[in-house]
Amino acid sequence: MRPRCPPVCCWTRRRHWSRASPASRTTWKALSRRRDNHFHVVKLGTQVVDEVRRRVQQEQLGRRGHKNDPLYKIRGLLRHGLEHLTERQHTRLQAGLIVGDPDGEVELTWSCYQQLRAIYAGTASLRERRALAEKVIASFPTCPIPDVARLGRTLRLWRSQVLAYFDTDGLSNGGTEAINMLIEKARRLAHGYRNFENYRLRMLLAASGTRGRRVRTATP
Repeated sequence: MRPRCPPVCCWTRRRHWSRASPASRTTWKALSRRRDNHFHVVKLGTQVVDEVRRRVQQEQLGRRGHKNDPLYKIRGLLRHGLEHLTERQHTRLQAGLIVGDPDGEVELTWSCYQQLRAIYAGTASLRERRALAEKVIASFPTCPIPDVARLGRTLRLWRSQVLAYFDTDGLSNGGTEAINMLIEKARRLAHGYRNFENYRLRMLLAASGTRGRRVRTATP
């Protein structure tokens, strides 16, 4: 059986940790407590909006959405942030909700989703957005929409991880996730490595950022 190579980060973590300053160590300790970045939190909100829209669609029409159904026509607009909608798009959104959402379930869910996005995408100060995050975590579990209440319980369970975004001044592990994606992609393409040194050098080459990337040229 071919032995699995340990991750590259195991070799570099001890080396960089021993050379890190106390301030850097504090930052990394705070980041290590986080399990998800803000992308994953907002993605959960997007999934809830889609789930409620599909459920209301099924309850109203007894089937899945078709292209001419009011809620299906605005499914893309429901995933957008309010600040990105033009006046015409906002009018389309309101018209679709009036016709396809008589009980206001989708509209309430969309409003909760906008509050969730405002935690990270808002123009308010970091302190104000942290206060909004605490308000969202406290209020969502009591929402009358079951899907939003479930999201609220998830956020409450991961409260410290969500609020850690503000403890680290908005730092994200997105860069680490991107490097990990490159490493995993290179490892899958190679179908594994027998020699750890070759594995380490190949991963450093793939994720070091020194390789030239193909630039798409404009077609005439």
